[in-house]
Amino acid sequence: MDKHSSEVDKIPQKRMKTYGVIGVCGVVGNLVARVLMDHGHQVICTDIHSSDNCPFLYTLNGYNTQICLNEHPESFFKSSDYIIPPPSLKRSSKLFQKIEDSPAQLMEVDDLILEITPNKPVICITGTNGKTTTTTLLKHFCYNAGFKPTEHGFMTLQGNVDYIPPLQCRLDGDVAVVETGTEGNKGDLKFILDRCHPSCGLITNINPDHLNHNQDFMHYRLIKGELLEELRGRTVVINGDDPAVWGLVSNKNYDGKVVSFGVDHPPQGKSKKECCCGREIDLNETISGVGYYLCECGLKRPIPNYLATNVEGNSFILETDNNKIEMEMSITGLHNVYNALGAIATGHEILKIPLEDIKKYLKTFKGVPGRLEYIHKDKDMNLIVDYAHNPSGVETVLRELNKTYDKLAVVITISSESGETGDLDIIERTIDYADFIIPASYYSRLASEKFISSGKIILPPVEPEKFRDGTLGATAEQVIEGLKKGLRCDADALVCIGEAAVKYKENIKIFVNSEDINRFKR
Repeated sequence: MDKHSSEVDKIPQKRMKTYGVIGVCGVVGNLVARVLMDHGHQVICTDIHSSDNCPFLYTLNGYNTQICLNEHPESFFKSSDYIIPPPSLKRSSKLFQKIEDSPAQLMEVDDLILEITPNKPVICITGTNGKTTTTTLLKHFCYNAGFKPTEHGFMTLQGNVDYIPPLQCRLDGDVAVVETGTEGNKGDLKFILDRCHPSCGLITNINPDHLNHNQDFMHYRLIKGELLEELRGRTVVINGDDPAVWGLVSNKNYDGKVVSFGVDHPPQGKSKKECCCGREIDLNETISGVGYYLCECGLKRPIPNYLATNVEGNSFILETDNNKIEMEMSITGLHNVYNALGAIATGHEILKIPLEDIKKYLKTFKGVPGRLEYIHKDKDMNLIVDYAHNPSGVETVLRELNKTYDKLAVVITISSESGETGDLDIIERTIDYADFIIPASYYSRLASEKFISSGKIILPPVEPEKFRDGTLGATAEQVIEGLKKGLRCDADALVCIGEAAVKYKENIKIFVNSEDINRFKR
């Protein structure tokens, strides 16, 4: 035997530490376990829920970990060197006391975030509308260019708040492209960004659609501005056609690199928007909330670094300082041109993907499920679902559909984040673009009563029961009842709009494919 080898064998080997994760059936616990295992740590997991009540268990397939469900066994506490509870666990609880009494060392989620930092570029995308499509499109560019973006993997979860983006940044991958949202409160975005360590940021737009009752637009805009404070001189990609975004950058005298995008397109309407100076700006809109503007204070639309011209259908000419290249999309709508521009600018500037390659990748992007998604097509009426859940998002979607269809019926399943003001605004904007309006949710029905004189409101036979869970305003039954009314309308297309439309998409498909549907057609 080799003498050197025998000497090495005598050296005591350091035992690998074991991390115990409590609450693996929850989103945060699930991500914590995967982050630890992606970084080579030994992990055991536990949860009081059964496998039937552990909706994201599939994300752990392929990982080598012991999972104890239905209880927190004594062996879990004895085998763990560190125990990480969910942030929601109260310190006064018996379980927390049991952790403290165990031989294991308590580790909070924030301790883990400090210990494991993102070892990759992190791109944080925020804004009021378009975040999900822009994020998904940029990740599509990444995959095609040979990068592996981190994915939180929760199929039914948007995952843009709280600890989800920071933990997603730390999963296995070459780049983190994360959607970052807020609950409309000061510090929401800062909480996420402080833990993400972004290399770059992107702001799609800022519209007054997510305001809480006691907030003003200036306050909400400053929340989104927390991204600029976090970047501290790094690159930010912004929608220059939005005076709220451009005013934020100008007002903060941002000292990093600013890359702007915008479109050269005939205005589709007029509105007003508050400038950073406090005045109201006349806005010649290309889509809701963005367009051409000039304020008395001197704020004016910049010449975009990435400009879309000659927008026709799904194609446009992309103009930059050094290039002029024709782009073609498989998704429709001027709002998606904006989404594409944000993704293109970020992909080219930050990830250095050549524009000619981006051109190929853009054409193969089929969109995000639940965004102008066609559920059923026939000669009588097309059925579409869309996730839009705030006034400007609803207006943008309906304005686009108006270009294709002569008569439009809309089923509204929304409960606005802005309460009664937002619910009223959604109905009012829908009236401008729809021929028939079916309020399926309790709160949309309540708001629609003030617009009965429009002649466009069709009330379901039974008033919907009161239901609200964030922007999820309708139950599956209420959605189907709304569709039944919509099918009787003399329209070319029926669009079911809101979070419930997407959440209960499978219920809609089952209903549409059933023989009973013919009883409700006009």
